[in-house]
Order: sequence, then structure tokens, then C-alpha cells
Amino acid sequence: MPRLLFLYLFKRIGFGMLVVQFALSVPVVLSYLLYQLPPAAVRGGLVIPALIGVTPTVAYVTLPMAVGVATALEFGRMAGEGMIAVLYALRLSVWAICRPALALASGVVVLGYLLANFAAPHYSSEMQDVLNVVRNSLNHRMLDAAHFYTFDNGVKTLYIERWETPDLAVNLFVRQLSVEKMQEETVTAARAEFRRNESGVIVALSNGSIQTRSLTTNDVRIASFDEYAMALPMQGSASLPDRGWRGVYELSAGDFLANYAAAKRDPRQLGEWTAEAAKRFGVPALAVAHTLLAMALVLTFGNITGRRGAAGGLTTIAIPGVHIGFLVALESLLRLNGLFILLLAAAAFAEVGVSLWLIARLNWSPKPKRLFGGRESAAAGGAYATPLA
Repeated sequence: MPRLLFLYLFKRIGFGMLVVQFALSVPVVLSYLLYQLPPAAVRGGLVIPALIGVTPTVAYVTLPMAVGVATALEFGRMAGEGMIAVLYALRLSVWAICRPALALASGVVVLGYLLANFAAPHYSSEMQDVLNVVRNSLNHRMLDAAHFYTFDNGVKTLYIERWETPDLAVNLFVRQLSVEKMQEETVTAARAEFRRNESGVIVALSNGSIQTRSLTTNDVRIASFDEYAMALPMQGSASLPDRGWRGVYELSAGDFLANYAAAKRDPRQLGEWTAEAAKRFGVPALAVAHTLLAMALVLTFGNITGRRGAAGGLTTIAIPGVHIGFLVALESLLRLNGLFILLLAAAAFAEVGVSLWLIARLNWSPKPKRLFGGRESAAAGGAYATPLA
């Protein structure tokens, strides 16, 4: 294939892939964030960390579908406009026509592996940190008035009557237990200002009282204060709070492979490890499989003279259907039993095998040499071109 024509098709499919990828990723990311984050997360400043945390994962999962759909759209357009017939008339083989799309799909596979094994695990930790803050109410701007909140496994209980500003509360109540001192403290204050430092939140209390009750003798002491400060284990200004645990999806490639020895001892952990392994090492490779399938379907069932264009639309629908089917089976079957990975691998190889067979069959079938200039050789028995690479 001439270099100029190769670059032309490569750029058109690449641009189409970027458009499809953007159209696929944005709704998925937004729907996920809307499902996982409450409205209070907006005023808590958690949307941007969550967006950064989930985007690389969505990107590498949707990349194979994006390149497959873009290939189907471009080949459907070429078939509808009769461009494929012109390329056949230029003595180009089917493999030569497919080469730009396959080169792009190969690059997408490499990009997918980088995202799946390095970028996504690193940034997914931020998403899990955000979910930890949301589920445990560790951001003071997410606290609703007239609700009781507990921290440190129930050691601290916090209640706010109402908010005057996002950082200034009116009528605050705090109950906390101290195992070391064997006492219970109940703190009330007319006003409370929440101030973030690097490691947590300091609450500056005004016009309140502290009631201390001993857990051993039940003695009670009450003291009033004008100003008082106490620390809360909440989100600081430097980073999100530590979770104390990490999922397999947060491990880089080397740590993830080393984790197999520990995961195989527990069937549930082994299922999660197998599902994650299939996503990391199997999903990016589907870019080549979906690209081959898109080209095989359009070239086989489409009309290269441009007289019928229905097959292009069917191919565009087929690629997302196949990809979503793989993802659903991956998430559901592999968590039940890791041996289902053999079935998914067989399905992927079948997709590649059928696509290669269809393309090879087309490559060795006779092509019309002249489809314009007064004679259509396919209908009038004209000469045929020999396929060339």
C-alpha cells in the first residue's frame, strides 16, 4: 500500500477512535460518579480526585470497543462510497487494505497494557480513598445537620444542629470514649469552626462545656470554657485519609503477579484475582480481535460498490455487543470459578479465527479490476486483478 494512502486511512481511523472513545468514556465516568458520590461530595471537593481515579480504568476497558467501532464506521464509509472497490482496482490485496487498522489496533493494545497495569492501579487508589471518605463521613463539609455521625469505630459521636457557613457550625455535640483514661467525655459548644491542617481537622469550639464521667467510679465533673480545640480523624489538606487496606486492582503489574500466591489460598480471592488478571491482560488484546471482526464483517457482508449500506450499521452494533458480552462474562463468571477463563479465552480465539478466515477467503477470491469507465467486469465478465500486498 502506498505510504500516503496508509497514513490517510490510519489517521481517519485514529481520529474516529478518539471521537468514539470520548463518546463512550464520558457517559460511563459520569454515570459511575453520580452513582457512587452523594451531592455533598461536590462541596467536599471530592469530585476531581474521583474523576482522576476512575478515568484510566474506564479508558483501557473501552479502548478495544472504540477502535473496533471506529474501524467498522470507516470501512462502512469506504464500502458505501465505493472506495474499497477502487482500492481493489488499484491491485491492492485485502490484507493491504486492512493494514492501517491493524497497525492502529496494535498500538492501542500497547497503550491498553500501560493503562491497565500502571496508570489505572495507581489512580484507582484515589477513587477508593474518596469512597472511604464518603462511606465513613470523613469530610466535614459532607456532614449534614441534625444527624449523628460516629468515628474511630464508634469511639467518637458527633452531632451538629445547623451550619452557618461550610466551615462554621452552630450548637455542636461530641461524645468520645477514652480507654486509656477510662472515662467518657461529652462536649457541647455554641459554635464550632472546622479548620483543616495537613493530617486532619481541628475544631475550634466557643462557649461550651465538658462533662467528664469516669467509667470505673461514675464520678462526673463539669467544666465550662470560652475557647477549646479538639482534633477529629477526618480529611486533611495534604491528602485523603489512609484506608489501611489495598485491593488487587490497586497493585502494579509486579505486585499483582506476586499476589497470586496469597490469592490462591482463598477461592473468593482467587476469583477476584482471576477476574482482575483477565481485565488487565485480556481486555487490551481485544482491540486486535474487534478490529479484525469489524473489517471481516464489513468486507464480507457489505457491498463494496456502495449500492447497499445496511451491513455497516449491523457491524457497528455487533462490535459493542461482543465487547459488552466479554465484560459481563468476565465480571460474573470468573468470580464464580476461575476455570471460566478458559471459556473466555476460547471465545476470543474463535473471534480472531473466524475473522482471519473471512479475510483470508476474501484475499484469495477474484476482485473486479475495472468498476468504472463504462464496464463493470463483475457483471460483464471483465478481467480480474491478482491480489497484491
